This record gives sequence, structure tokens and C-alpha cells, in this order.
Amino acid sequence: MIRAEEVIGTIQAAMEREPRINVHSNAIQMTFADGVVTLTGEVDGIAAKKLAMEIAASPSPVSGIVDRLRVEPSERMEDGAIRDHVCDALIEEPAFKNYTLRAVVKQEMELLRVLDDPKRVMEVEVSDGVVTLNGSVESLSHKRLAGVLAWWVPGSRDVVNGMELSYPMDDNDDELGDLLRLVLEKDPMVNASQVTIHCRNREVTLEGAVASESSRSAAENDAWFVFGVDKVVNNLLVTG
Repeated sequence: MIRAEEVIGTIQAAMEREPRINVHSNAIQMTFADGVVTLTGEVDGIAAKKLAMEIAASPSPVSGIVDRLRVEPSERMEDGAIRDHVCDALIEEPAFKNYTLRAVVKQEMELLRVLDDPKRVMEVEVSDGVVTLNGSVESLSHKRLAGVLAWWVPGSRDVVNGMELSYPMDDNDDELGDLLRLVLEKDPMVNASQVTIHCRNREVTLEGAVASESSRSAAENDAWFVFGVDKVVNNLLVTG
């Protein structure tokens, strides 16, 4: 039987080889028991979080991951402020104009907008900077867009997207690419016309030329923010 120390050592060594995780600045704690790796701690970006989870799931004895990693927010905010910002973003988004919106406020469900369609309902709850989205949406694109809007709130430390689909729907690379294109077009930090997107088997490759390193990083983060993306290859060149 492989010992827990061996599994954790293998994962730690792999993380040390991934510069985007930067184990010296990100304190990631790991435990391994009954085939499950539990990751705890705060990392400095969404890429570090997603890559750490991918690496932790790689060793053959690992059969599951418990994700308790949080992303260091760009701005520390109270849960109520995060919740309000997320709800405002969902209300202002045209794609959700026909949705009922509810939010958990002081452990009570509060109605923010009420419509008649039970298949178009969004619920928002925030605890310790973690945004949880529940409800029923009409497509994977709606689910993914809601998740990105929640991630864009500066105080968000994680987004748990539990929204269910109103109708059965198969995932595909074209839908994923179209949604990411929409996200880049909405991001003021990115000139979407400069970015070419390739999607294959949930892996996203970004190509093109952007004006600044901040634009390059924002485009990569946007790709990682999209629910279901497993890998991001950032080939964007900075020309500014």
C-alpha cells in the first residue's frame, strides 16, 4: 500500500515544477486518506488554484479531490458587499433579464426580482468570501456566464457553481469557445478582437497580440474562470 507521505510528496514535487503555483508564496496544505486528497489554503490566483487541483488528481492512488483552496482576493470585502455586487451584476446582465433572483441575507432567503418561470431562477449565497450559486438556468452558457460574473467581484475567494440545467444538454467545444468569446468582449481589461480562441476537449488556447501584460493575464484568468475549463495555454504576445 502506498503511504500518504509518498502521495503528498509526489504532488508537492510536481507543484514545485509548476511556476504558476509558486509554492513559496502559496501555502497549500495537503492530506491524503482513502484515495482522497484534501487541499486547503489560499493561493494568489485562479490559475494556481486550478493547476494545483489538476496536479493533485494526477497520481494513480488518488480517486478524488476535496477542494478547500481559496484565491487571494484583489480587494478584501465583507460577505454582504460581495453578495450585493454579485446580485447587481446578475441583475444588470441582459442574458438574465427573465430570471428570478434570490439571495441569502442573514440566513434568510430574500427575493430581489420575481418572475413566473420556475426554470429560470438564480440564488446567491456568500460565506467567508465564497460565492455559492444555485438555481435553474436554461443553458450551460448561462451557468458559465453567471460563474464568471461572480468571479469578477474583487472580493470573491471562490465560486461554487451548483446551478442546474432546465433541459438536458451536451457540452461541446464550440459552446465553450463562444461563451469565452462573450466573456472577453465583456471584460474591459481585454480587447477581444486581438485574441483568437481555440477549444479542444475542455482545453483553451489563447493566441494573438495584446497591448499589456495586464491584458494578457486578464484574458487567461477569464478562461480559467469559465466553468468546465480544464487547461489554459496562454500564447498571447505583449506588443505594447
